[in-house]
Amino acid sequence: MNALATAQARPVLVRELVALTKPRITTLNLIATAAGFGLAPAGASAWTFLATMLGTALVVGSANGLNCYLERDLDRFMVRTRNRPLPAGRLSSGTALAFCIGLALVGVPLLSFGVNPLAGLLATSALIAYVFVYTPLKQRSSVALLVGAVPGAAPPLIGWAAATGRIEAPGLALFALLFLWQVPHFLAITLYRKEDYAKAGFKILPVERGEPATRRRLALYQVATVATSLTLVPFAGAGAVYAVAAVVLGVVSLVYAARGLRAAADARWARSFFMSTNLYLTLLMAALMVDRYVR
Repeated sequence: MNALATAQARPVLVRELVALTKPRITTLNLIATAAGFGLAPAGASAWTFLATMLGTALVVGSANGLNCYLERDLDRFMVRTRNRPLPAGRLSSGTALAFCIGLALVGVPLLSFGVNPLAGLLATSALIAYVFVYTPLKQRSSVALLVGAVPGAAPPLIGWAAATGRIEAPGLALFALLFLWQVPHFLAITLYRKEDYAKAGFKILPVERGEPATRRRLALYQVATVATSLTLVPFAGAGAVYAVAAVVLGVVSLVYAARGLRAAADARWARSFFMSTNLYLTLLMAALMVDRYVR
């Protein structure tokens, strides 16, 4: 009976460990990594690409999991996080910590030695900044959003560095794009989850400055995001397919953001805008890769 129970428990444990890594966030990071790799001049092998994607997935999963581990007590106060494996009690903190450390111990060497040292260094720096700087800062200041956006923007730069072994203008342009994209993306979450964040003790802009000021800042950063997306044409060599997609997607996103400036804008608008930012980034990165293939 014990052996049978153990066999039945294994799929459940695997599912909870995967949930710990925040698969949807990890997937978005991998799309950005692939875009950075794909934008680079041809020459890198298929093995390098696969090792880059796997290594990045492991490091990002480790960072996400360690974030969940450190915030496990605070997550109990938030509706959107209280059902995560740790606060819900479906996974022990010791198992979670060991798993996340294991992911990093495999992912960092894979990038450092299986790809190149620069890719490994970028991934390691992002992991450290996300876990040990951004995570504790969230309880101290709303500036944590900008701090966290730095490691959050690392994936496309890792992809470029993996393919070229260098940090160059195209990779930096992608880094800037992803950095700026995160600000309106996460401000939208804080708008429709304001009470949740306040209960957990996180410092967020809607609480510190008010909702109207937050919506204005969101709109300004969305303008900056769209403007930066267009710089990939002169600085990263993107072509007509990407340029058209960037303009169309940018105009739609700005219309969405502008609607938030109305006095009647509420949590429903914020949630809708948040979901639209995921689609915006996914389609923009897809257009970049299609553009590269067409050319």
